[in-house]
Amino acid sequence: MEIKILGPGCPNCHIMEELAKKAVKELGIDAKIEKITDMFQIMKYTMSTPGLMVNGKLKHSGKPLPTLEKVKEVIKQENM
Repeated sequence: MEIKILGPGCPNCHIMEELAKKAVKELGIDAKIEKITDMFQIMKYTMSTPGLMVNGKLKHSGKPLPTLEKVKEVIKQENM
């Protein structure tokens, strides 16, 4: 599984990264988490950060941030 966090490095981007890491750990899923900070790359997918991509699909962008349970649900859906 491939998870990408899209954001320039703002506090919310760091929170999104931590949510993704915690969700993967709690679910026991093997996933590569990559942080994309280049705005040109981010703008290919969204104009609102932070963004969460799972297996190449944009699953969340902007505020409010999703809950840990929502992040886990999104990851589980892509892991099926």
